[in-house]
Amino acid sequence: MLETVTKGFRAAKHLLQGKAELSEANIESALAEVRTSLLEADVEFSVVRTFLSRVKEQAIGKEVAIRSGGSKPLKISVADHFIGICAQELENLMGPVDTSIKLSQPIGTIMMVGLQGSGKTTTTGKLAHFLQKKKWRPLLVAADIYRPAAVEQLKVLGQQLGVPVYSEPGVAPPELCKRAIQKAKEHQCNVVIFDTAGRLAIDEPLMQELEAIKSNVNPDSIFLVVDAMIGQDAVKTAAEFNRRLSIDGFILTKLDGDARGGAALSIKEVTGKPIKFLGMGEKLQNLEEFRPQGLASRILGMGDVVSLVKDFEEHVDAEKAEKDAERMLKGQFTLTDFVDQLSVIKKMGPLQDVMQKLPGMGDMMPPGAKIDDRELIKIEAMVHSMTKEERRRPDLVEKQKTRRKRIALGSGRKEAEVDSLLKRFGMMKQMFSMIGTNPGLLGRLPGFRQMGQMAQLSKAMGGMPQGMPQGGFGMPAGGFGMPAGFPGMGMSPIQTTQRSNKDKKDKRKREKAARKKNKKKK
Repeated sequence: MLETVTKGFRAAKHLLQGKAELSEANIESALAEVRTSLLEADVEFSVVRTFLSRVKEQAIGKEVAIRSGGSKPLKISVADHFIGICAQELENLMGPVDTSIKLSQPIGTIMMVGLQGSGKTTTTGKLAHFLQKKKWRPLLVAADIYRPAAVEQLKVLGQQLGVPVYSEPGVAPPELCKRAIQKAKEHQCNVVIFDTAGRLAIDEPLMQELEAIKSNVNPDSIFLVVDAMIGQDAVKTAAEFNRRLSIDGFILTKLDGDARGGAALSIKEVTGKPIKFLGMGEKLQNLEEFRPQGLASRILGMGDVVSLVKDFEEHVDAEKAEKDAERMLKGQFTLTDFVDQLSVIKKMGPLQDVMQKLPGMGDMMPPGAKIDDRELIKIEAMVHSMTKEERRRPDLVEKQKTRRKRIALGSGRKEAEVDSLLKRFGMMKQMFSMIGTNPGLLGRLPGFRQMGQMAQLSKAMGGMPQGMPQGGFGMPAGGFGMPAGFPGMGMSPIQTTQRSNKDKKDKRKREKAARKKNKKKK
């Protein structure tokens, strides 16, 4: 997501690494990198110019702050100071946050508008799901009578949600929406969401129809659904819709795709209307309230722990998480537990997005790197091809080639892939206690608090619980089985390569030392 924007800030940060101070010269060099990426991302030119001038004004002449770090003061690096300024200005550019939805009593109304292909119907379903969680009772109105299968698509979404969908063949959309208010009373619904028609481009008949619907139902809120992948054109579209309908806010979709980010960074500054929600996947739960801090952090490769915690809290059974944490500290984590965690991760949305919410992942992943969700399916297939005893004791598979061969055939994978899974799972078990004893920001995730307390207690008593591997990696029990950025494995591809190279180098050193020792003996 937003890789085009991110690469400029990453390049600016690397350019300032090692600098002793922020001077006008190195600030200009850093801003040049940022300017290029923003323009490539199709951010509106005047917005780019305003943003860069604000960052420059904040950076020049400011001393790099020094924090107290116990007995020794800790100086923030010039690069971090610059990125901190950028983060604040990005938040200012996209904020302030306003995710409120105006709804009147006894029946609230929301009008969804946008161009065809923006994901408007799917987003209508997502918004209905969001309101359901807030204890509202939605009625969906299929007012897009022109696009083939649009009505059927909304009915399918309604069935998935258990929400009534109103449609009536042969009735014009303005009249249909007017009748929907009475239907809401009959169904005892207290909020009506109108899924209106779109076009491939703005035209007069479309706008006249939308204005007629607005006049007939006087909606409490009008949300424009914008495809973030079309860049600057999205901002032009938003400006025209706002001029004709006076919209209340935006819902940006497809930010989990190859979005350039121009819309996200420009739309609030150009129209003055807030971004309400972000669409980050195809599932009905993949709609999140917009947080400028969160998106700014992801753009800068700093992750978004707050959003990550919300995802965990929504999908993880806290009580089960605590129990799993205790078992993990005792070294009882099995491949069955691992697959259970993978199923939770898949519910949270695209793996790429989950990874980018982890602090530090932006710098660890090479530019343009993608994480394929299909890797999770491969892992599940291999684990499901094992017996219960093999999942509990992976060492049986490592010792017997016939087992490994059977698992590979059963899952349609290669024996080398089964080997790789077992080795990395072993490394992951070895790494459990690291974050368990010092969880930092991740201590807010379900299970981590208990894990940290147990680890500290164990340490005070003279060691880890019996059977627990020394050193390691603690995972959010019951929720996140993905340490450091690789689907279901103990290390990211980058880390794995670095560790592999280090092991080879250490092995060569040992062999060289052994040869020298043998020569001396002779």
